[in-house]
Amino acid sequence: MTSDHGILEVRIAAPAEHAAHIAQLLVTERLAACAQVLPGMTSTYRWDGEVVSSDEHLVLAKSHRGRFDRICERVGEVHPYETPEIIAVPVIDASASYAAWLLAEIGGGEPL
Repeated sequence: MTSDHGILEVRIAAPAEHAAHIAQLLVTERLAACAQVLPGMTSTYRWDGEVVSSDEHLVLAKSHRGRFDRICERVGEVHPYETPEIIAVPVIDASASYAAWLLAEIGGGEPL
């Protein structure tokens, strides 16, 4: 499938106790077709003028660019951080069968 399919991998860093809930929520609400939770990540970043480190999990949600704004909104409602990391990486290519399955699971690429 060509790169104009609009599929994204949305990356969300979250504390361990929130990551699985975020993944479940995104799939249940058809904002993502699937989401994996990768444990054991330490993030180091500057916040309020201090350098801090946090143990986190990484949620990898497969979705479409038409769902990204709603994903940001929903994650913001349930994520404990004031400014959670929510970034999208375009999927350059995907097998036709996977892309078709993904789009079917989220109801297409139209914004909600």
